[in-house]
Amino acid sequence: MADTNKKPNEIKNKSKLKTSPPINQLEPIEPETVAEAKQLEKKSYWLTTEDEVLLRSPEPEDKFKSSDSWRVFRILGEFVQGFDELATVTRGVSIFGSARTPETDENYVAARETGKLLAEAGFEVITGGGPGIMEATNRGAFEAGGKSIGCNIELPFEQANNPYQNGGLSFKYFFVRKTMFIKYSNAYVIFPGGFGTMDEIFEALTLIQTRKIRNFPVVLFGSQYWQGLLAWISSTMLKEKNINAEDLGLIHLTDSPKDAVDFIIKCCGFDESDDKNG
Repeated sequence: MADTNKKPNEIKNKSKLKTSPPINQLEPIEPETVAEAKQLEKKSYWLTTEDEVLLRSPEPEDKFKSSDSWRVFRILGEFVQGFDELATVTRGVSIFGSARTPETDENYVAARETGKLLAEAGFEVITGGGPGIMEATNRGAFEAGGKSIGCNIELPFEQANNPYQNGGLSFKYFFVRKTMFIKYSNAYVIFPGGFGTMDEIFEALTLIQTRKIRNFPVVLFGSQYWQGLLAWISSTMLKEKNINAEDLGLIHLTDSPKDAVDFIIKCCGFDESDDKNG
């Protein structure tokens, strides 16, 4: 029997940043003002991502004409690349969670099992391509012989691709990457995580609530971790009438990989006519 704990060859298509390396500091100093941040940036104090360049304060008009307006073509190219690479993905399920989760953590074990069960059920597993929960889910799908896709992102401190992928690509822009997650997924499974994980949760819930996507299960894994958030949504958001009671039903909470996958199968099925875009 093959040793499933042995990692395949490392993927080498890590994102490459085209800026000078940061000054050799163990802990980068956070600027206290915008002016200070701009001065440090000029000195190449940190690596600058394409997202950061796009979102920075507007440049003088002469620079704008040769930068922001032309950057649209780079963004367009990234969309085209994503659509082209993922065009054959029809049964995608995206899994999110902390990049900091170690292999010994129970959530890593559960995510690995979830990836395995999804692959065995015929789904294509999509993650952010990095370590932690992303690695665990890709690993489960990869070891089960399924499609294991990673959509990585350029970061100031490079996030390496995990080695358990047989498909994937790297993005410069978060909003392009997020479009790929939602477009090529039939469901989200969300493990404990931080701000990025929260971003994905509420992005999906907003799109469902506004009918931009339909028939789209959102599964939160780990009742102990999520119960505080769900209680706040119910006791505060609902109480203040900022959401409707039926919005609470948009989330499925579970502690079981099998239940998560069974719920997705029940909601999505394998009927081509049951498209999430309605």
